[in-house]
Amino acid sequence: MSVSLTKGGNVSLSKQAPGLTAVTVGLGWQAGTGYELDASALLCDQSGKVLSEEHFVFFNNLTSPDGSVRHAGSGSPAGADDQQIHVDLTRVSAQVEKIAFPVSLYEGASRGQTFGQVHRAHIRVVDRDRGTELVRYDLAAGGLSSETALVFGELYRHGAEWKFRAVGQGYASGLAGIATDYGVDVLRETAPADPVPVTPPPVPPTVVSSPPPALAESPQSSGSSSVTCFFDPNHGPGMTTVTWSPQWGVPRPVQACGGCAQRLQTTAPPFYAPPQQGYPQATAPQGYPQQGYGQPYQDHHDHQQQGGGRRFGAGALIGAGAAGLIGGALLNEAFDDDEPDVVVNNYYED
Repeated sequence: MSVSLTKGGNVSLSKQAPGLTAVTVGLGWQAGTGYELDASALLCDQSGKVLSEEHFVFFNNLTSPDGSVRHAGSGSPAGADDQQIHVDLTRVSAQVEKIAFPVSLYEGASRGQTFGQVHRAHIRVVDRDRGTELVRYDLAAGGLSSETALVFGELYRHGAEWKFRAVGQGYASGLAGIATDYGVDVLRETAPADPVPVTPPPVPPTVVSSPPPALAESPQSSGSSSVTCFFDPNHGPGMTTVTWSPQWGVPRPVQACGGCAQRLQTTAPPFYAPPQQGYPQATAPQGYPQQGYGQPYQDHHDHQQQGGGRRFGAGALIGAGAAGLIGGALLNEAFDDDEPDVVVNNYYED
């Protein structure tokens, strides 16, 4: 006769069926469409932990290492059971003290499914040799709510006997809770590891390179100017500062009108030949009819003038020397009429 147990009750199978060698543990339930329940078996030692990962029998590991426990799969077992697990008691390792039988809802938490929505769940033990039911435990659905995994019952040793206990322990954390209690690493849902801080690659220092020097442009003066064009006062005010390179001396800035400034910048130093308009050329015998300039150089015909330039006189050289344009040696050469005349292709200020 089958014994009906309530939660926490137990019965001696060896006394129920003397000479018992093998049993079938049947598990059943009623659930709606979309519910997937999986039964399993955990072979535990005296501490209550599984002997090894291989001693967790479930749909991905249907047989224990010693072959004593076999999962029948998820087919259609005989009778009122949804899944069955066969246990050969004579082959169970002496290290195994108990075999627990949990059932879990596949992806129950993510699907919003719990055992509070599962009805008529049961576990029973059948004598395989005789085919008779020895014990049955019907789980009360009213006491379940948020559980997604549930240990229905367990077989355990008591001296030389095998006994069965109705457990009915639920886990709201699903298989992760079972893993914690029974030490099944393969079932543990490890918490996501803290993200490893990603150190950004070092940013190379910003090298501010100086822009390449632009071509020198003459600064333009703004407004009116009282300084007349350096090259010809008749051109009007010298509004543009340009660098003038005389034949003798060092380059220096001068004020020039726009036309002279453009011509000076487009003529390679140190010579600057002003155009015919307003600028006496070498072919002009009258020299430079400009106030403050000397008369044309005509007394030494054996010295050829260059490009219509004006010969430096003593006063001119002294003025240029005072401005720092030439050295004393050049001054001596200018005083000596026996030396070749020095001709410059530019005008200068008085």
